[in-house]
Amino acid sequence: MLLRYLRKIDAGRSEKKDITMKEALHPKWYPEAKVTCSCGNTWITSATVPEIKTDICSACHPFYTGEQRIVDTEGQVDRFLKRLQVRDNLRAEAEARVAALTSPDLPLAELGVQKRYLTILSESGINVAGEFIAKLEEGGDSALLEIPGIGRKILTDIKRALRDRGYDLPLAETAE
Repeated sequence: MLLRYLRKIDAGRSEKKDITMKEALHPKWYPEAKVTCSCGNTWITSATVPEIKTDICSACHPFYTGEQRIVDTEGQVDRFLKRLQVRDNLRAEAEARVAALTSPDLPLAELGVQKRYLTILSESGINVAGEFIAKLEEGGDSALLEIPGIGRKILTDIKRALRDRGYDLPLAETAE
């Protein structure tokens, strides 16, 4: 079987056909084609066109020059940088909102404390959240309970309102 196959191949080779090439199949060759880059660099090469214009070459490509320049032909980089800027702005706004919620200059009136207690606290020199927290850190709950007219209920309400806003308060003293 293999022998028959080999004989067919040899028989095909013995018949030589006269193969002719088509005329004018190959394009015209320009041995001195001029290449011009958008950076101004030019050089001579061989090509099928007399003049070649390119956007980037080895003289201006960031890989060869070592500079951090981004090559952008369709505005993709600009679009990405714009999205990045929007993201940074949104992040900064969110951080500003969080900082405003936990600002030590937050008036106690914004916590929903009744006017009577606000007056008592302001007479003791406590008008903003930072002063309230400082008093808590100094003497704990007992320092605030010593103020006449301030009881456990209002102290608990103010501490709960501050924690809801994101403030870190010192832990309450445990009674022994």
